Amino acid sequence: MASRFKPSRRQILTGAALGGAVLAAPWLRPGDQGGTHNAYFARLQMALKEAGLYRPTLVLDSERLYNNTQRLIEHIHSDFAYRIVGKSLPSLPLINTVRKQTRTDRVMVFHQPFLNHLAEKMPDSNLLLGKPMPTNAAKRFYAFHTNTDFDPSRQLQWLIDTPQRLKEYSQLAAALGQNMQINLELDVGLHRGGFRDAEEVALAIMSLREDPYLEFTGFMGYEAHISKMPGIVGGPEQAMKNAMAFYTQCREAAQRVLGESYRPEQLTFNAGGSSTYQMYSKQMYNNSAPCNELAVGSALVKPSDFDVSTLVDHIPAAFIATPVLKTLDAVEVPGLENVAGLMSLLNPNKSRSFFTYGGYWKANPESPPGLTTNSLYGRSTNQEMLNGSDSVKLAVDDFVFLRPTQSEAVFLQFGDIAVFDGLHITEHWPVFQQGA
Repeated sequence: MASRFKPSRRQILTGAALGGAVLAAPWLRPGDQGGTHNAYFARLQMALKEAGLYRPTLVLDSERLYNNTQRLIEHIHSDFAYRIVGKSLPSLPLINTVRKQTRTDRVMVFHQPFLNHLAEKMPDSNLLLGKPMPTNAAKRFYAFHTNTDFDPSRQLQWLIDTPQRLKEYSQLAAALGQNMQINLELDVGLHRGGFRDAEEVALAIMSLREDPYLEFTGFMGYEAHISKMPGIVGGPEQAMKNAMAFYTQCREAAQRVLGESYRPEQLTFNAGGSSTYQMYSKQMYNNSAPCNELAVGSALVKPSDFDVSTLVDHIPAAFIATPVLKTLDAVEVPGLENVAGLMSLLNPNKSRSFFTYGGYWKANPESPPGLTTNSLYGRSTNQEMLNGSDSVKLAVDDFVFLRPTQSEAVFLQFGDIAVFDGLHITEHWPVFQQGA
C-alpha cells in the first residue's frame, strides 16, 4: 500500500503564499535588471586580472580622483584655504597626491595613531584635530613623537569642546612643559558637542589668553546636518544662515577678548564638509564669510553616501573589487530548496547565485548591474551570496565591483589600495594602521 504524504502546516502555508504570488505574477513580477560589465568595469576587471589581484581589493581610479580635486579647486577658487580630511583618505600616498594637486599643507586628523604617523612622515604639514582627543591620548602623542622636524607647538592644533577639557589640557601642557595650540569646537547646529554659547566661547578665550602654555588658534564648526535639513524647517539655506550667524558671534567674541592682538588672518576658522563645501562663497555675509578654510575629504572619492545635489559634478573614484568563487544556476535557501524555481518565476533577478571572496562591507553591488544580497540566506564576511538574473554572465574568477557607502572605515579593510589609471594597476598605496 502506497504511503500517504501529509504536508505540514508550514508547507501548506508556504505553498499557498507562493501559489497566490504566482497567480499575481503577471502584474507584480519585476523586470530583468541584470546585465554585463560596461566598458569601464570590463577594463578594470582586465587590469585586476593582469595584476593578479584575485582577492578583495580597494581600487582607486587616479584619473577620477584628479577630476574631483579639480572640481574642488574650481569651487573654492582663492576664497578659502583647503584642509584635507585625513580620515576619509587614510593613506599617506593618497594624501600626498591630493596635497600636490590642491597645493595645501593642511590636514585634519581624527585618530591618535594617525596623528603620530603624519607628524613622523609628513613633517611639513599643518595638522588640526577633527574631534577632541581624551587627554591621555594627547599625552600618548607626545610620548611617541620623535621627529624633531615637526614642531607640535606650531604645526598642531588640538580641538577643545568643553571648559572641562580645556582645564585638563592646561594641566597636561603644564605637566609636560609643552606649548599647545588650541582650536575651539563650535556647535553650529549638528549638536554633537562643542561650545553652544558665544559668551562661553569668550570665557574660554580669556582662559587661553592667561595660560602660559596654551594658545588660542581659532574655531572649528562642522555642519554635516545642513545638506539634510528638510524644507519644513527652512532647508539647507536657513540651516547655513543659522550656522554662520553663530560662527560670526563667536568671531566677534574673540575680537572683543583679544582686542588689538586679534589677528584673524593668522587664525584657523574651519568649516565645511564634503556635502556642503560648494555652498560657501566669500560673498556670504557682505563679502565676509566667518570661516577662512574648508575641510573636504569624501567628495574626492565620492562613496554613495555622498550622492547629493551639491556633488553632482564629482564622480565615484573608489570601488571594492572581489572575485567570484562559485556560481549556481538557482537560488537555494536551506530548507526552501523545493521552491527555488518558484523564486525565479516570481522574480527573474533571483535566478542565479554568485558567491564572492569576502563580503558584508559597507558597500553596495555596482557592476554587473542587477546584483542584490539575499535577506533570507543572510550576509557573510567570508562568502557573500549575491543573486542576479540569467542576464548576469559572471563566471568563476570574474570580478564583482561594489561601491563603498563611505571611505573612512572601508578603505582600511583591504590592505594596500590598488591605483587604476584607466588601463592598468600602476601603484599600490599602503593605508594607515589603526593601532600603530
